[in-house]
Amino acid sequence: MTAPGRPGRFRRGRTLARFARPYTRRGIVAGFTMIVATGASVAGPVVAKQVIDSGIRPGDYSRVVEWVAVFLAVVVVGWMATAAQSYLTSWVGERVLADIRVAVFAHVQRLDLGFFERTPAGVVISRLTNDIEAMNSMVTDGPTTLLQNTLTLVGSAVVLLVLDWRLALATLTVFPAMAIGTAIFRRYSGRAYRRTRERMGDVTASLQEDISGVRVVQAFRREDANYRQFLGVNDRYRAANVQTVNAAAIYFPFVSLLSAVATAVVLGYGGLLVFHGQLSPGSLFAFIGLLSNFFDPVQQLSQFYQTMLSAMAALEKIVEVFDTEPAMADAPGARPLPQIAGKVEFADVHFAYSQSSAEVLHGVSFRAEPGQTVALVGHTGAGKSTVVKLLARFYDPTAGRVLIDGTDVRDVSAHSLRSQLGIVPQESFLFSGSVRANIAFGRPEASDEEVIAAAEAVGADAFIRALPDGYDTEIQERGARLSIGQRQLVAFARALLADPRILILDEATSSVDIPTEARIEEALETLLHGRTAFVVAHRLSTIRRADVIVVLEHGRVIEAGTHRQLIERRGRYFALYDDWVEAVA
Repeated sequence: MTAPGRPGRFRRGRTLARFARPYTRRGIVAGFTMIVATGASVAGPVVAKQVIDSGIRPGDYSRVVEWVAVFLAVVVVGWMATAAQSYLTSWVGERVLADIRVAVFAHVQRLDLGFFERTPAGVVISRLTNDIEAMNSMVTDGPTTLLQNTLTLVGSAVVLLVLDWRLALATLTVFPAMAIGTAIFRRYSGRAYRRTRERMGDVTASLQEDISGVRVVQAFRREDANYRQFLGVNDRYRAANVQTVNAAAIYFPFVSLLSAVATAVVLGYGGLLVFHGQLSPGSLFAFIGLLSNFFDPVQQLSQFYQTMLSAMAALEKIVEVFDTEPAMADAPGARPLPQIAGKVEFADVHFAYSQSSAEVLHGVSFRAEPGQTVALVGHTGAGKSTVVKLLARFYDPTAGRVLIDGTDVRDVSAHSLRSQLGIVPQESFLFSGSVRANIAFGRPEASDEEVIAAAEAVGADAFIRALPDGYDTEIQERGARLSIGQRQLVAFARALLADPRILILDEATSSVDIPTEARIEEALETLLHGRTAFVVAHRLSTIRRADVIVVLEHGRVIEAGTHRQLIERRGRYFALYDDWVEAVA
């Protein structure tokens, strides 16, 4: 898997623009309404100046009525434009966020198995939930805040200069202090918000792990220890948040202070100009009104910058996910795998899970003919599960080849390969939904009769019909309403209904009792006819019935043959078999 570096600002901005592009037309309309709303907010104080200077001071009440009517018209236009731009920007923003969430989910599903083995599930969940939610304010309210306040700021500055350039320049004396304070705030807050997003991912990962493993936690009385561990994780997140709060607590009151100082300058110097007849009272009134329009945008833009920092830190994490390339991409020109007979060959296969880790397979070679059942045996860590992961192409060999019907699995598309495989792992994973939906997971178009036939074949039909709603019983997340053995039977039915040419059973019978296992094996004798099966197992009954037994030790094939052949050799398999017999006895 390609390890992405930290995305630059251009990369983040380009990613956001890509998702906003389909909504360009509505965005343009929203921009137009922003301009109208901004013009109305700037025009208000100017119209109020006319009320004072053209109506009140001369004592012409008709002029007052005229300009008040204009003022109300400006207010109504501003209200309508603001309502329209709020609706349009929210409409676009929510759809952009929804598109990003879907795109992240789709990309994550494409990533190789190694990504999920290295990345805590809680961190992935945090990207799809917390990080995208952190972008909500920026994407939905951000365009309004940024563009409208910028336009208001510029428009107000222009009108202030037109009204009285001397008073406008006097007001700008506070800007050097504001510029320095803003630069310091941006530098400090950027780092603080980035740490906050990282710590939030740690919190989500800790919660996900502890909740998923709550049974083990309670069984080993680890509640207090896990509580203390979570306190530490939560405290680190709180400390990161406190840094952002402290920065805001200093900066925003500082901006308010500068705004008050500027207002005092206007009142003092502007009042002096009015006394000397160099400025009309209406102009001073308009100046004070526009000064609010001038400093409020600065305050809001500063607050938006705080929101944007959090959102950009979140977007950085999301872009890192997009930049993560799956190590198991199809080769250029990969072709679909045609219908296979099921001949499998491992030819001098070497494998390491990463470039920095040691090899776990060292020149593994063996062959399985179509329709044969191959048992992979050996002590824990011998490489049995790694062999079947390579067969399913969850990983590629670092050297050597895995061949199916003489074709290297790297030369065909992974989708066409896995469409002809059936896999039952040691821990059956069932999805929330009905029993019927879980059995038909690999073939959603399967009829009810086919679903029932698959369940009958593995001996699951009886207990399914005994459930409250039979095949329509909702089994909840991870199959919580079923026993371990029942979940395994449903997983068998799911794999068999998919009608695979090659069936992989990775310790698949380890969780069922002996009578249930016997029923499964009777069904498998018929159902595996014409299919190649790879069985990782420790139970003698499963191993003895295999056509070929491959004995692995420390990532090497040390023996291969039938049960009788290997017993007669009295090698490593004989020793393992002897240990198993003693354990059963």
